[in-house]
Amino acid sequence: MDSEIKSLLEKAVSGKILNDVEGRILSKTELSPLLLETAGVLRDQQHHDRISYSRKVFIPLTQLCRDVCHYCTFAKRPRKLKSPYLSPEDVLKIAEDGRNAGCKEALFTLGDKPELQYKTARDALKELGHETTLTYLAEMSELVFKESGLLPHLNPGLMTLEDLETLKKKSVSMGIMLETISTRLGRKGGPHYGSPDKIPARRIETIRMAGEASIPFTSGILIGIGETRQERIESILTLRNLHQQYGHIQEIIIQNFRAKANTRMAKAPEPDLSEMLWTVAVTRILFGAEMNIQAPPNLNPGVLPKIIAAGINDWGGVSPVTPDFVNPEAPWPHLKTLQKETEMAGNFLLERLAIYPAYAKSAGQWLEPDMMAAVLRMTDGQGFARTEDWSAGVVVKPPRSEVNILKQDSFSSPSDSIQNILVKANQGEDLSEREIVHLFEARGSDFAHICRVADNLRQQVKGEKVTYVVNRNINYTNVCYFRCQFCAFSKGKMSDNLRGRPYNLTLEEIMRRTHEAWERGATEVCLQGGIHPEYSGQTYIEICHAIKHAVPEIHIHAFSPLEVWQGAHTLGIGIEAFLIRLRDAGLGTLPGTAAEILDDEVRTTLCPDKINTNQWFKVIETAHELGIKTTATIMFGHIENYLHWARHLLRIRALQKRTGGFTEMVPLPFIHMEAPIYLKGRARKGPTFREALLIHAVSRLVLHPHLQSIQASWTKLGHKGAQLSLQAGVNDLGGTLMNETITRAAGARHGQETSPEEMEKLIRSVGRIAQQRTTDYGKVPLLQIARSFNAPVLQEALYTSAMNFERKEKKPLYRPGLEEESSLKHTEITSTDIV
Repeated sequence: MDSEIKSLLEKAVSGKILNDVEGRILSKTELSPLLLETAGVLRDQQHHDRISYSRKVFIPLTQLCRDVCHYCTFAKRPRKLKSPYLSPEDVLKIAEDGRNAGCKEALFTLGDKPELQYKTARDALKELGHETTLTYLAEMSELVFKESGLLPHLNPGLMTLEDLETLKKKSVSMGIMLETISTRLGRKGGPHYGSPDKIPARRIETIRMAGEASIPFTSGILIGIGETRQERIESILTLRNLHQQYGHIQEIIIQNFRAKANTRMAKAPEPDLSEMLWTVAVTRILFGAEMNIQAPPNLNPGVLPKIIAAGINDWGGVSPVTPDFVNPEAPWPHLKTLQKETEMAGNFLLERLAIYPAYAKSAGQWLEPDMMAAVLRMTDGQGFARTEDWSAGVVVKPPRSEVNILKQDSFSSPSDSIQNILVKANQGEDLSEREIVHLFEARGSDFAHICRVADNLRQQVKGEKVTYVVNRNINYTNVCYFRCQFCAFSKGKMSDNLRGRPYNLTLEEIMRRTHEAWERGATEVCLQGGIHPEYSGQTYIEICHAIKHAVPEIHIHAFSPLEVWQGAHTLGIGIEAFLIRLRDAGLGTLPGTAAEILDDEVRTTLCPDKINTNQWFKVIETAHELGIKTTATIMFGHIENYLHWARHLLRIRALQKRTGGFTEMVPLPFIHMEAPIYLKGRARKGPTFREALLIHAVSRLVLHPHLQSIQASWTKLGHKGAQLSLQAGVNDLGGTLMNETITRAAGARHGQETSPEEMEKLIRSVGRIAQQRTTDYGKVPLLQIARSFNAPVLQEALYTSAMNFERKEKKPLYRPGLEEESSLKHTEITSTDIV
């Protein structure tokens, strides 16, 4: 290999994209270990060890086609077909079979505009109520989506911009193979002679217009049909230039020609393995690390590890139900076989949707609202397919696959990249944003190792004791004038008929509940509620006075940073002055709620009028400076992604290193069932179980050694989920709660109270030692411990109805999140902590 080629490969590995002139030079190179190594390194930079696929069902809407490609057996003459088009009943039957087999994609494939060639097609369309194949396709795509829930991917051939925009409303993605840019192959004697829809310029124009219409699009090339390597590179460069202009090409398929009987090219030579590997590697090098590059596994049996080594990261759609109608002689590999061969190459097989993760994560840019809602319901935080029934708050057992991974006594070694990060974390070194994101992306053995290392770290710093606090939640009002899109608890003017009646507890009821909690062994009352338009800072002070009057010894863990900010504003005083007044009135600690995701990129959609990131940190840091300890929380699994989780943890770590004021980190999975943003089709179904365990484990690793307690929320994970979290770095199970209403209002079905008896049974079931604690992790008086066991049944709680949200004064409501103040202005959080 000459020095020029080596220099170009070094440039590619460094992350720089080769220009067109440099790309054409690659046609001079031969397949070599260095070429393959370069492609593999580039793939790993973005996709690591993940090889994805889509579980699909193949719906051949019509096999009539006006083109006569000389290698094709998909297209049939009318006399060879039972019916020109599949009927709606036939289409639905295929779709339902696919859904029952776990498919998520409905791949519609069809010939190009057969009605322009065959009267049979025109007559059949007329009977179906259509003039064109594409309008019938639109109807069937919508039918499949509505009746089966499968996500349509359409391969209709050439389209106008109007066609594309119409079909976009009925699908999540589309595609057309460029195949080749060579016009030479369309001349007499060539494979595309007599095929007007294979004229390269027409296909390029369709791909371009798909970009104009912002459609996630699939394209690629067909190798071995008589093109030269130079023509392949020109085809790849053409696709790259289109993608650079519109950003819409989500995958490039490298498909190798297979000679088929009863075609004019039945005896044409097929490309050998070296041609396939060379083309895959060059495509990866020209497109760089990010592009999804695919090779069909059924066309390359027995050599899949070599195909992986050449730089692919995807196998395309694989059907457990229908054959490959385009290549019927090449059956799909069984998914277990595909998984085994992928793992033989040191990779992890991962299911995706018809729309790739990067496009799913920015679905609002690429999809119509109905399609976006469906995609969000079916994806995890990385944009891959959600493959489990478990959701936070739902009484469903955790997925067996993740449980089995945790149960394994031994498993294969983690990837080198994960191992290097784990070594750093175990030694207490600061992890970078990129490293944290990589941990959240972990699957399979990497996932298991992260949980194992986090749990070993937990054992080192906290031992075998699992702590919990006996406490009572008192949510003093559900009236709130803020518009948080995740909240199903609060009542406002627009929700009179939702989530029960609005209430506002009297001080007498708060005192009664406090006294009852103390008599049942509680050492803490935890108070949070909506922001009632008539509440002021004095309201919160009076609540503290009332509680301390009822039970002077009890600890008050109360008021989120939003309540503190709003309370200070209503009194016209600063945050510090208000916190001092609360402390003097009996406040002990602050819950670090209202955090959600501490990144304003998310907050501007999730909770736009709530306090922003900087304001949250101002309250918390001021509390720490006054000696008031707080918890730290993160609510995850809605509209954010792993990058936001990483930023959140980095910001918590930065403050903890300065103040040491956080007592514990509490990950709170998003409960989706009644959340407004989910019901509007704009959020995911909460985290997957893998993500729920990982965020506890990664929190342990990222925050070590500065924050030593990681808490799991049994109200959201359920008892079984909380039990399993104890194997992922968790050392605390929070409070017994007595009255839990906020999570229940969101649709969670787990109990309102976990008694000390249940809590300790759960802890002992994993061989750990249960221990009651106070809010600040001190020792609990023996009398309170004794009272907490066999406690009497709670009396019926009293809820005083709020009076129609009437306000004494018609003054503007204060909305701190709308103030012009960015989280990045918090000077104590440096760029190295947030970038």
